[in-house]
Order: sequence, then C-alpha cells, then structure tokens
Amino acid sequence: MRTVNKVILIGNITRDPAVKTTESNKKVALFTIATNRYYKTAEGEQKSESEFHSCVAWGNLAERCEKYLNKGKLVYAEGRLKTRVIEKEDWTKSYKTEVVVSSIIFLNKKSDFEEAGLTDDEEIHMDEDDKF
Repeated sequence: MRTVNKVILIGNITRDPAVKTTESNKKVALFTIATNRYYKTAEGEQKSESEFHSCVAWGNLAERCEKYLNKGKLVYAEGRLKTRVIEKEDWTKSYKTEVVVSSIIFLNKKSDFEEAGLTDDEEIHMDEDDKF
C-alpha cells in the first residue's frame, strides 16, 4: 500500500533564512513559516492561533532562499515532514520535526520581486531541482 508524506503551507517568513554549508560543501537554508488558524469559540467569539513551522531547504533551493527570502515575505511552500533524532551529551534524545521544502512560490506583489532583482524565470517559483 502506498503512503503519502506531503506538506503544503501558505504563510509568512518569520526571519531571514540561516544558511550554512555542510562538510560536503552543500548549502542548507533553515527558516520558519508562520501560519494562522481562525475559529469561533462556543460563545461566538472570533479567535486566532499562530503556528510556526521549521523548514529546511537544500542545494540550489537553499541558495535561492538565501538570495530572495526575507522576513515577512508571503510564500507557498511544498515539501515533506522529516523528524530528526538529536542525541545530547547526557545521552538523552530529543526529536525535531521539520518541513523539507521542495518548492517555494512567492505570493507577494510583482514590485517586491523587481526590488529583489528576480528575473521573470525566477520570479514566481523555485524548486529544489532547478539549476542556475
């Protein structure tokens, strides 16, 4: 039987991506996307709840995230969930679940892209498989 591990988010970047280079010289970008859920209480009061999603992008996509993503940008992101096990010095384990991003689409207005220096080809969509 097939299974599915797919995440789709539309939200705002909460801070500029932190970009690192691995020992094998591959770039990785770490950033957070904030989403909101709106609902009514039993008494009819409007409420909202924010959720913060840890995201990671690799390779060419990480390079593009470094260049074009910054705090406040509205994005559509697709990817998959990945949980890492982190072993601490005291032999305890902690778990971190992240969205491994495979595609990002900018949802801001066109003038924002022009200010960032994006070309028409790069303007809207960035995939992990894109080549420069």
